[in-house]
Amino acid sequence: MSLLALDRLSVTLQGRTILSEVSLSLAPGEILGLVGESGSGKSMTALAVMGLLPEGARVTGSVRLDGREVLGLPEAALNRLRGAEAGMIFQEPMTALNPLMSIGDQVAEVLRIHGRMGRAAALEVARERLDRVGLTAPRFPLSLYPHELSGGQRQRVAIALAIALRPKLLIADEPTTALDVTTQAEVLRLIAGLARDEGMGLMLITHDLAVVAGMADRVAVMQGGRIVETAPTEALFRAPRAPYTHDLLRAATHRPGRVSQGEYLNQEETHAVSSWQKYSKSDDAPLLTVENATRIYRLPRPSAFAPHSELRAVDGVSFTLQPGESLGLVGESGCGKSTLTGAILGLDALQGGAIRLGNHAVGPKMPRAARADVQIVFQDPYGSFNPRQRVERLVAEPFHLTGRPADWRARVAEALREVGLDPADGRRFIHEFSGGQRQRLAIARALIIRPKLIVLDEAVSALDVRVRAQVLDLLAELQARHGLAYLFISHDLSVVHAVTSRCLIMQAGRIVEDGPTEAIFTNPRHDYTRRLLAATPRIPAGWIPKEEPAS
Repeated sequence: MSLLALDRLSVTLQGRTILSEVSLSLAPGEILGLVGESGSGKSMTALAVMGLLPEGARVTGSVRLDGREVLGLPEAALNRLRGAEAGMIFQEPMTALNPLMSIGDQVAEVLRIHGRMGRAAALEVARERLDRVGLTAPRFPLSLYPHELSGGQRQRVAIALAIALRPKLLIADEPTTALDVTTQAEVLRLIAGLARDEGMGLMLITHDLAVVAGMADRVAVMQGGRIVETAPTEALFRAPRAPYTHDLLRAATHRPGRVSQGEYLNQEETHAVSSWQKYSKSDDAPLLTVENATRIYRLPRPSAFAPHSELRAVDGVSFTLQPGESLGLVGESGCGKSTLTGAILGLDALQGGAIRLGNHAVGPKMPRAARADVQIVFQDPYGSFNPRQRVERLVAEPFHLTGRPADWRARVAEALREVGLDPADGRRFIHEFSGGQRQRLAIARALIIRPKLIVLDEAVSALDVRVRAQVLDLLAELQARHGLAYLFISHDLSVVHAVTSRCLIMQAGRIVEDGPTEAIFTNPRHDYTRRLLAATPRIPAGWIPKEEPAS
């Protein structure tokens, strides 16, 4: 008997069909990967199972959990089901955690709400659950608050909340999208181990097909609110039946400008030189020079009379970036990437060393005209735009550095065309665009004043595989057209491997390895680099189909 059974589940919202006759099953102890593009219906399927659909949604079909029909249950019954029978891990743990409550009280609250025990006993169980997810005493006391934890640690608290009552079903909705590779590997091992050890059924929702390849027993592929294919994992990867599944798998290993997938995924294929490399002008003077850059933070005293300690966030970093070059900067969360980026953008002052952009010293007092030579594309484009302004004004924002020209609207229209959007889109607001379109708008904004260097800070990490491939192709085209240099900051090593010609590996404020990207990925010299590569999810060699599926 299935633990979870969906039979012709359909959901309409405001007259729009969101899910259409979705049928799925999940057995106890099984891991099911649910994949598809943004908007395909993955998260809506999970919300239907949990009884969390938006108000006004009309639902037909059946959702049975351990033999019991979920659809139509009154809210009181759903409240008893959530947490006790089914737990859910969300993508962003800070949205699931209460910033005003300690982590111990939050886990204990789940137990108390369900009437299992009093506060003292609930805190004892909370301690056990937090220990179970790796937040062990005494390093992680129950009195800690979410803001005192890293992203990976907060996600562990969210997992402890989801498993507090030992549910039979665990739904993990993009649980590691924002985490670096080593933290992601730890969290994924934890989730898979919990499912196996506790006999829970696990529905893993993700756009990362490499994660699915390494974890799932079966895979269900969604497109446009429908299930287009379901199969055991290896069978689906090796021989997809649906053209859409085939396209997703090819996009997952897409490498702009390469004629092969490269050794990283297929050892039988020979290496090809990336088109990203050929725009580098190594004989020119460096565009960016970072020399012995040092940034130190003074930490609070642990006690009233103890001395201050220091954190060397950036510790003697040196490197150069040539015009037209694509340089990757990789490292775990907290390694100093963001601090170094702030210094390169002239936002933070160094306490030692120097940074030069062309002929200008970089720093908070650098000339505005010099700042125009470097622009940034952030991970979350929606958070970096003013939602109250129209797109044409948002894209024109960098003109404050150079002065707004008389033909600024024509320049905006040109920038929109260059990133594959319509000039008429300038009259719309940012909420009217998809995630991939918003990232194109962020690129247009960075491009509008013709910078020499664009910093891409996790610019494609939140995008699904097909949109990510499109954005990476766009960046390659823009680099070819304008001779741009890119500093590509990412925790996704597969993306860095695909789009950069040279790579820096950063650990604890220092650059521990610097060299051609292909050489670092095929023959890493530093133990830390080897650890990063070992933690990176990979689609096994030979699993990606080369031909179109049979029609």
